[in-house]
Amino acid sequence: MTAPIAIRDLRPEEAAALGQLMVGVYSQLEGFPTPAEQPQYYALLADIGRFAERPGARVLVALTEGGALAGGVVYFGDMAQYGSGGTATAERNASGIRLLGVDPAFRGQGVGRALTLACIDLAREQGHAQVILHTTEAMRIAWGLYERLGFQRSEDLDFSQQGLPVFGFRHRLAQERTAFSR
Repeated sequence: MTAPIAIRDLRPEEAAALGQLMVGVYSQLEGFPTPAEQPQYYALLADIGRFAERPGARVLVALTEGGALAGGVVYFGDMAQYGSGGTATAERNASGIRLLGVDPAFRGQGVGRALTLACIDLAREQGHAQVILHTTEAMRIAWGLYERLGFQRSEDLDFSQQGLPVFGFRHRLAQERTAFSR
């Protein structure tokens, strides 16, 4: 049974702790580049709170019932701010998800799912038709979660980051019927 998880926007005083969590999570992924191999990427992770300064972007955190920081993610309501490689920044009527990370102590408790669903809800609130994200072979556990939540591989979004294959996914959101579309 999973404990209740609260999702909310990152507070400035939590930014350093979330950055440390992200660096720790990503540096432990088997087959993922190390901090020595991609120092700029890890600097981006360490300073994850800066994403909240971008137009339409939000850094969300997951907190346990006791208030422990369990994970985080960056949501992009404006794909021009997405900042990943490939063609994703040219997508219109879309939201993006980047840098999802869950503290290993809280894995298997629904944290990644709750963060992803919060991003999907934000995309729906904005009236976007799809949510886009990228992942790698080293993130196969997250890959499976995304597929279970309705994301589908989208090879047109794939790219290579310093020799690392990065795989694109889309989740097309059902357009809810309004009184005007009946």
